[in-house]
Amino acid sequence: MSYVKVAKRDKVPYGQKAAFGAGHFILNILPGTLGVFIQFFLLTAWGVDPLWAGLLGGLPRIFDALTDPIMGFISDNTTSRWGRRRPYIFIGAIISGVLFFLMWQLDDNASQTYIIWHVMVLQILFLIGNTMFATPLVGLGYEMTSDYNERTRLMAFSNTMGQIAWMIVPWLYVIIPDSNTFNTQTEGVRTMALIVGAMCVFFGVLPALFCKGIDSAHMANRKAINFKTLANNMKDLFTGIKQVSKNKPFMKLCGATFLVFNGFQLVAAFGVFIIVFYMYSGSYEVAGTWPAWFNTINAIITAFIVIPIISRMSNRIGKKNAFIVSTVLSIIGYILKWWGFDKELNSKFNDTTLGESLTSGVGSIFSHLNPVLNDIGMSWFTINPDNEIPWLIFVPIPLFAFGMGGLFTLMMSMTADVCDLDELENGMPRKEGTFGAIYWWMVKLGQAIALVLGGLILKVVGFDPNITEQSLETMNRLRVADILIPSLTAALAVWVMWKYSLTEAKARGIKEELVKRRGEL
Repeated sequence: MSYVKVAKRDKVPYGQKAAFGAGHFILNILPGTLGVFIQFFLLTAWGVDPLWAGLLGGLPRIFDALTDPIMGFISDNTTSRWGRRRPYIFIGAIISGVLFFLMWQLDDNASQTYIIWHVMVLQILFLIGNTMFATPLVGLGYEMTSDYNERTRLMAFSNTMGQIAWMIVPWLYVIIPDSNTFNTQTEGVRTMALIVGAMCVFFGVLPALFCKGIDSAHMANRKAINFKTLANNMKDLFTGIKQVSKNKPFMKLCGATFLVFNGFQLVAAFGVFIIVFYMYSGSYEVAGTWPAWFNTINAIITAFIVIPIISRMSNRIGKKNAFIVSTVLSIIGYILKWWGFDKELNSKFNDTTLGESLTSGVGSIFSHLNPVLNDIGMSWFTINPDNEIPWLIFVPIPLFAFGMGGLFTLMMSMTADVCDLDELENGMPRKEGTFGAIYWWMVKLGQAIALVLGGLILKVVGFDPNITEQSLETMNRLRVADILIPSLTAALAVWVMWKYSLTEAKARGIKEELVKRRGEL
């Protein structure tokens, strides 16, 4: 257990934590909304071919993966009166918000060819702005404090605010098609794009205005960034990437992140299919808003229960051990989904005294609440009090939420420790931007692979989206995949991290050596 008191200069004030968290809210709301718009509403609102929708979701990611390390290198070596990161965060937030809005201002009668090229070109330009915002923001977080445990608290706070995005995103599937809210789905997409773009500008600039990074005024060995030095810059970029790739603790972090995140993303949509096509026999009307409530409650529990527990756990048993414990808990949660998503067990539970009492209580609340929600134009939150509530689907959430809740809270904190190790081994300039770019490139690679393999798995298990009644054999195979895939990848991540060597004692020793080397008090 860590008893080391945090030095005053290493504490991050709550105002800065809130501003940094606001940036992470944008980091989550943008890709979440973009995914919903491309993978769902391009098909249902504008009738774009599914193959082209998939290409629009995947191809720009290749370009995005190339720009991340470049932006990381640029921000690492930037010299300005406002620091290395904040100018890019400020400009990138504005560009991202404006281009996200423009990307979805499509006419109802636009041709498919026009829609494809419009979204493709605007999305590439948007991703440039988003890279300008996201990569320096991640790097800024790594350098806001040099304290081992304060880093975890900062990442826990920002990850909690980031989860707010995932409380909102699932409801886009409900709000946009709601005829009481929008006349058409296309109108809904255009309006929500305006709202998300405005939020991006407003919240995105807050880290640039209020967060403070490391004092880089006297940081040595930074490269000049201009067109004349472009060739040398590219050589230095590849040299930096090579140095980062030789950092064994960092490679373990990337490998574990790829496994946990990719396993989760592969089956992320399966829960919705299981709820609708297995538990409610393919009826979206009867399933109602339960898929949205499931994902929202998952985000709420992750944000306000799981992440605070993980932060305290990290202080007591160390970051590596906290990751292993949280990942094992998530595996138990995934396994419990077999019983939680069993429609017969849910039906039996609803027949028990406890189930009847819970359903009666919720039904009584919403029988009074539904008219109010309808009157104020928020009918999407209504629940039919006469329908059975699938209570057991919520039972595994507090356990499998530890997987994603622990992943980014702990991995981003440990990446900050790795940046200290890199400075010790390779000297200045510090490469938070490069480390952040490569780490998030691994996350994006996982997303891209999940988009491809997720559809392949649905095909292998025999799921047919064109029919309502899926066979029991197909749905059972899908339920097994929903449990087995993230459980196996999480178990592999535990194995990868088992011998992770950068402990708290080593991290504090590295910090002391760096303080001496820099001549700091």
